[in-house]
Amino acid sequence: MNELPEKSCSIERLVTIPEDVQKVLRGEKTATRRNGVYAYPDEIMILDGKKFKIDKLYKQTLGEITDEHAVKEGYANMEEYKQSILALHPKMPWLPQMSVWVHEFSPVTD
Repeated sequence: MNELPEKSCSIERLVTIPEDVQKVLRGEKTATRRNGVYAYPDEIMILDGKKFKIDKLYKQTLGEITDEHAVKEGYANMEEYKQSILALHPKMPWLPQMSVWVHEFSPVTD
């Protein structure tokens, strides 16, 4: 496995938008993409008192994102996901070659 870079932010900042937090809690969102690394595999994220384990961390380009990936992000399809991201980051161009870090997670059952 490739060496992972240093974190650019903390796991507490991985999922912060209230609507996204609710999607995670309802099981509708099981992945999030960031420009940097916010968490490593096996780390625990706590949202509203519930624990979620980071299962996978990998790089992906925006051009590689499919409808299936968008569903894991909590959206109906890729276009809906793209429009949501562009609304959050109005000055950001959507460049197919731009890389992001994918953090996939699942609920921890005690």
